[in-house]
Amino acid sequence: MPPAPEAPEALVIGAGPAGLMAAEELAKAGVQVLVVEAKPTVARKFLMAGKSGLNVTKDEPWDTFATRYDTPRLRPILSAFGPMEVQDWCRALGHDVYTGSSGRVFPVEMKASPLLRSWLQRLITQGVELRTRWRWAGFEGAAFRFDTPSGPQTLTPKVTILALGGASWQRLGSDGSWVPRLREKGVQITAWQPANMGFHVDWSTHMTPFFGSPVKGIALMAGPHRERGEFVISAKGVEGGGIYSIYKYLRDGAQLALDLLPDLGQDEIPRRLARMKPGESTANRLRKLGLDRAQTALVMEFARAEPFAHLKHLPIPLQGPRPLGEAISVAGGVAWEALTDELELKALPGTFAAGEMLDWEAPTGGYLLTASWATGRWAGQAAARRIRL
Repeated sequence: MPPAPEAPEALVIGAGPAGLMAAEELAKAGVQVLVVEAKPTVARKFLMAGKSGLNVTKDEPWDTFATRYDTPRLRPILSAFGPMEVQDWCRALGHDVYTGSSGRVFPVEMKASPLLRSWLQRLITQGVELRTRWRWAGFEGAAFRFDTPSGPQTLTPKVTILALGGASWQRLGSDGSWVPRLREKGVQITAWQPANMGFHVDWSTHMTPFFGSPVKGIALMAGPHRERGEFVISAKGVEGGGIYSIYKYLRDGAQLALDLLPDLGQDEIPRRLARMKPGESTANRLRKLGLDRAQTALVMEFARAEPFAHLKHLPIPLQGPRPLGEAISVAGGVAWEALTDELELKALPGTFAAGEMLDWEAPTGGYLLTASWATGRWAGQAAARRIRL
């Protein structure tokens, strides 16, 4: 078992993308850095997010990219480390990237693990020290107290960066347990809300065969907002990219409706129906209009009495969002009013915050990861400047 470290110049609590990026910036500035992580391994959510393809950023014009985030406070941070810089950073680690037809950017290997291995190796060569199974247990005076495999430890670094995650995917380490500790120190915390989450639907038993089925080639509507996309029918309700693109409006109470024939005008539907043979079943007529089995099942679930009247606007009754622990990300966290422009906590001079523990939200599609890296970089550079004052 390694001995307890000496008090480092810089302490980073949390070894996800934001924490590791902060550590890298500190090390590049010549600062001695210790990174501690509560879990047995690092970057668990990062690895899980990249399991089916690591979407590192979105390659789109800056004016569009910046609007995907719900706070202007992120704009200077993302301007310094945005889509182009993320791609260059990946290439500098020896991992080329490519842009898909949707503008999403992926490493050529697709997976997160090769990129993470290269990154950790570079951090080691930069002198970054990493300890796992170190769980932050609060404060002891001015010191940070930890529960570790070798017993309780306290550290009093010159600067500290908190990169503790939000409160989603809790089994991977982001459990929000840090909130009361910071509130006790006078740090303002905005209440959590799920983001990029599915919604519960009270299905009838007739929908059971379609659990896991994608619904493609449609438009989703939430009040006046309309997005082309797709989603998945699950046992719990509806989830997937199309839902995540409008989740804010649904979370605020807008009704979900589907246009199952977005490329067909409303007037064309009765003309096509009139050309079909008399006596054909409803299911067969829907198929000839272009609906697949899953789409037909949705029509029969929610518009059985008038199936052809709702093909351009099929209401899907929702029973609220899925819980916080099932969300891809969260809104809420450390309030911007509690932070300086350098992401230093006003109530705790010398302590900075970064990543998903800050109060911001954005859709999936590379935006979450880009902002986590960008805020970690920003906080790491600011902490290095503070040490050198």
